[in-house]
Amino acid sequence: MQKFFYGKRWLFIFLLQGALIAAAFLFSFLLRFDFSLPNPYRETFFELLPSLILIKITVFWTMGLGQGWWRYVSLADVFPIFRANLVASTCFVLFVVFAYGMRDVPRSALILDGIFCFLLISGVRFLTRAFRERYFSFRPSAGFRRLLIVGAGRAGQAIVRETRQNSSLKLTAVGFADDDVSKYRRRFQGVSVLGNCADLAKIVEKHGIEEIIIAIPSASGAILRPIVESCLKTGVPFKTLPGVGDLIDEKIYVHQARKVAVEDLLGRDPVNLDFDKIRAFLQGKKILVTGAGGSIGSEISRQVVRFDPSLLVILDNSESSLFQIEQELLERNPAFELVSVVGDIRNRARIEGTFEEFTPDVVFHAAAYKHVPMLESNPAEAADNNIRGTKIVADAARKYGSEGFVMISTDKAVNPANIMGATKRAAEIYVQNLARESRTRFVTVRFGNVLGSAGSVIPVFMGQIEKGGPVKVTHPEIERFFMTIPEAVQLVLQAASMGRGGEIFLLEMGAPVKIRHLAEELIRLSGFRPYEDIDIVYTGLRPGEKLYEELFSGDEGIVETEHQKILIAESVFRDLTILNRHLEELYQLTRTYDAREVVVKLQEIVPEFNYVHILGENGPVYLNAGVKVGIS
Repeated sequence: MQKFFYGKRWLFIFLLQGALIAAAFLFSFLLRFDFSLPNPYRETFFELLPSLILIKITVFWTMGLGQGWWRYVSLADVFPIFRANLVASTCFVLFVVFAYGMRDVPRSALILDGIFCFLLISGVRFLTRAFRERYFSFRPSAGFRRLLIVGAGRAGQAIVRETRQNSSLKLTAVGFADDDVSKYRRRFQGVSVLGNCADLAKIVEKHGIEEIIIAIPSASGAILRPIVESCLKTGVPFKTLPGVGDLIDEKIYVHQARKVAVEDLLGRDPVNLDFDKIRAFLQGKKILVTGAGGSIGSEISRQVVRFDPSLLVILDNSESSLFQIEQELLERNPAFELVSVVGDIRNRARIEGTFEEFTPDVVFHAAAYKHVPMLESNPAEAADNNIRGTKIVADAARKYGSEGFVMISTDKAVNPANIMGATKRAAEIYVQNLARESRTRFVTVRFGNVLGSAGSVIPVFMGQIEKGGPVKVTHPEIERFFMTIPEAVQLVLQAASMGRGGEIFLLEMGAPVKIRHLAEELIRLSGFRPYEDIDIVYTGLRPGEKLYEELFSGDEGIVETEHQKILIAESVFRDLTILNRHLEELYQLTRTYDAREVVVKLQEIVPEFNYVHILGENGPVYLNAGVKVGIS
């Protein structure tokens, strides 16, 4: 009762509806008699008015018209109002016919009363919304920023609606900019299309725009780039909505708008996923994610939750990172069954204990050391974590009967030129060959760099820009494949659902990106001019660094799949007994931290690993097919 009678709102609605019912009835009589109400019809009007109000108010409140927030009324509310008026008018007509006897009651007035009552009851609600959303305001309220929206589609119109419904945003939508010529000068949600994206500077100056939101979630980097260039010329702040891959619930809000990131400019067309296949692979299953605190592992955890697993176990050796993703997942899904395990993948007892307790159906193995220059100086730790750790987790998945095991790999594993790539390739070889002797479906997913990952090039460049430069690039021609983290993980889930065991799935990475171009885009997005405000300098290739990366080697045959962005590299099998012996010998070498011998053993396991940086007695040297060569 307290909620229903909150404040005096119920009383206001009661009195207003009574007045509208009376007004509709009066207007129907006046219209019937040309606005001159003669006797005895005047007496009839006053005799029937109390019964009319009582009947209609009772019906209206019984059918829910006494509740609801008028500020949010929509077309869907018209039909309940129509039904309630139809029932109420019918009840009143029955009363007039059978109780009042139709004495001096014009039949046309009864019909007009039903029409006018419906128009007034619904009209007052829509007027309330129109006033609240400032449709009748010809100038923005004081303190409201004038907003231009790029894109007059569904997302842009949703932004306009929210700015009107939520005055706390302090925004007034002044107009749209859209390149669709058929929309020019047309009005959407009461706001006009003022021009195209190339005219942003003119529109901003003419209409006093103070902020821009790019509302095209489906835009690829190629579409977004010229729009951002036009926004930069305006000199006003601008933001963009997340891509469709990040708008999981497909709802659009102003608070989702964020600064344009380089990921947006390099982004590609949205990934088309077979959600039914992924759901069949994950729904109702117990899922384990190793390295869940990292960039890829955390995103896998976020996206796996969408497919309703029965349990998600997240494992990481970093307590802080694990805590952060745990809190994020629980905040989004309070009732979800989630278990956090602090543990190292090299600790066999901890890993097997986790498998024994939770018996995961599907394992996503994302835990790995990945920083190339650092691992060049620490080959024993790299081999121990990336190879032996992977072996321990994979062996546990086999031992405890997991249905699927998905290893996350890298393009640096192809013709590796560094310790990181060689260790990941060795792990790939083991997982591939284990699939031949196990019911568990072991698959590997290989892709290039992801934008925005911890320790990646973008945060490093941003830190250099914040300090005023220069931005340091190793070589003017160095280039890498890039993919956004959500896109990479979506394709990982798709590939995992397709795996039968033993495959190495390759994600189509698009065209490689020159790192100097990436640096230039970041400088522009930060509001500076490359080579003028912020300089770019070249420092030389780091140990183990290639100019170009590859996704597959020459001896790996490539097979297409039903998904246009996923390929399969044909497996190269080894004798598992010999491979296990080599891995055990490698493990013993890692325990002594003998960097030189670790590298030699890695070359034995990965024959294509021919050029690797190691620590020599007199400083860094290169090892090429067993021959030491000084650094040039």
